[in-house]
Amino acid sequence: MNQPSSSRVSRQRQGHILMIGLDRVAKRNAFDLDLLNELSLAYGEFEADSEARVAVIFGHGEHFTAGLDLVNASATLANGWLPPPGGADPWGISTGPRVSKPVIVAAQGYCLTIGIELMLAADINLCASNTRFAQMEVQRGLFPFGGATLRLHQVAGWGNAMRWLLTGDEFDAHDALRLGLVQEVMASEDLLPRAMELAERIARQAPLGVQATLMSARQARYEGETAAAQGLPPLVKKLLASEDAAEGVRSMVERRPGVFKGL
Repeated sequence: MNQPSSSRVSRQRQGHILMIGLDRVAKRNAFDLDLLNELSLAYGEFEADSEARVAVIFGHGEHFTAGLDLVNASATLANGWLPPPGGADPWGISTGPRVSKPVIVAAQGYCLTIGIELMLAADINLCASNTRFAQMEVQRGLFPFGGATLRLHQVAGWGNAMRWLLTGDEFDAHDALRLGLVQEVMASEDLLPRAMELAERIARQAPLGVQATLMSARQARYEGETAAAQGLPPLVKKLLASEDAAEGVRSMVERRPGVFKGL
């Protein structure tokens, strides 16, 4: 199913997967305020669409994103950006809502500043072998305020994170893989097909189970292991009472793939 495209973000649903494309190609998909807001709205649409189980975020053209358009967006960001009504925060740093379903990012070409932070807020990241990364805010008199200071050291370790955050130096796809920022590196032509393959694999699983997995893991990450452990019993009870759990048992007994409805 195709959805109407805005001037900055495309949406296309294929089965249970929502493809969300950054579409400011003439500016290498640099984030101005319109792109910030429209991506937030696309995330909100993904969350609200009960048939969409996984989102794949990619960039139209040769580059994922050249980062933040400071000339356009700095004044608004200085006063605190919030998702527009109906939107969700793709970076998970505002008081606005976050999506509860898996997000896969597929990056190629330039992936700078806010693009890296978008990946750090996602669940699975892939990149093409030609991808060039840099968290270069310190070279512009700023600092990474889209989540990199919160999350990169969790992913890569303190020293590895500071190596790139404090210098603003560029690193390549293989460095990103070593750091744990991405899970797979591949040729450019294989990038989106592989992202869709993984998304389809996730979409075939029980949606309530997938969302509960994300919820529990995020709680452990942001609130600590003790809080997450305390949250396990009610979550298990809720899922065991679901139709999908009953279907999971039936499919196991009947030795066939489960057909899940998210109920």
